[in-house]
Amino acid sequence: MTNLLERIKNTVMADLHEVLDKREQKNPISLLNQYLRESENETKKVAGLIERQYMLKEEFIKEWKQAEYLADKRKKQAEIAKLANEPELHDVALEEEGRYREQAKRLQLAYEQAVTQLENLERKHREMKLKLKDMNIKRLELMGRENVIKVNEKIHYVLDDSIMGKAASRFEETERYMEHLETRINTGYEKSVLDARISQLEKELKNQEISVNE
Repeated sequence: MTNLLERIKNTVMADLHEVLDKREQKNPISLLNQYLRESENETKKVAGLIERQYMLKEEFIKEWKQAEYLADKRKKQAEIAKLANEPELHDVALEEEGRYREQAKRLQLAYEQAVTQLENLERKHREMKLKLKDMNIKRLELMGRENVIKVNEKIHYVLDDSIMGKAASRFEETERYMEHLETRINTGYEKSVLDARISQLEKELKNQEISVNE
């Protein structure tokens, strides 16, 4: 069953890739626009993560300074306990001072690492934005070229000799057809006029014969 599902999955993925390949061949600029939109979204996400890194850096330095403050405080308390001849309090204060010193070292290291990481992230983010800007410029250039190609195709279609020849031929055929219709109409009209005139003459002649006989 697992093998069957895997084969179905592979078949579907292969069909999907084929569709995407055909789509890219048909309109690569459309896919480029989609890729740029996705890149813009990723760039915004990176900006959000960098802002979070800023907050972490500030939190590290805040905790670091707090640990140092508490370590210094416990150190003074240990000295006071020693002067007051309170060995237990002295030992507790010294132990906590040591813990706070260790925490301060870890927090200092984390802060320094956060600063370095933040600098690297900001540099890469700037590179991303510059790269995205370059791609947008390239997209506009390609769109301009595509538009020129489409305009030239339409111009060539209209100015193409074979197309113009066909159009001229159709105009000539239409003109001949119209002339033929006009000729038929005019001929029919002339015949009608002739028939009417002859008929009128026949009537007049008959009327003259009748008058003579009387």
